[in-house]
Amino acid sequence: MPAYLIYFNQQWVGDHPEEWFRGRGPRARAVTEEMKAAGVYVFAGGLEEEDGPIYSADPTSGEVLVTDGPYVESKEFLGGFALVSVPDDETAKMWAAKVAEACGWPHEVRRFKPQGRTE
Repeated sequence: MPAYLIYFNQQWVGDHPEEWFRGRGPRARAVTEEMKAAGVYVFAGGLEEEDGPIYSADPTSGEVLVTDGPYVESKEFLGGFALVSVPDDETAKMWAAKVAEACGWPHEVRRFKPQGRTE
């Protein structure tokens, strides 16, 4: 079955009061439990924000250089994601809609290339 990544950039979340965010947690956990019950859940999680460690690995100089901090300065960064294994695009879009509704901000969904395909 194809695997799909459902994700959001932290900047898509928007500014909301703390109480609003507290109300979103139970909704998001409920969708995660629904994914598990449906047998489509592979993994999900939110990423550390500004205070979390960030490392980059750059092999372009001929030797891999691992440094603290992002490789490219960017205004956007990945905030969280879910990985699901579902039969088709329509099912992936349905789960993306459920996740987005529970969280209260936009999400994107993308299909992984099939295993063994390198192009």
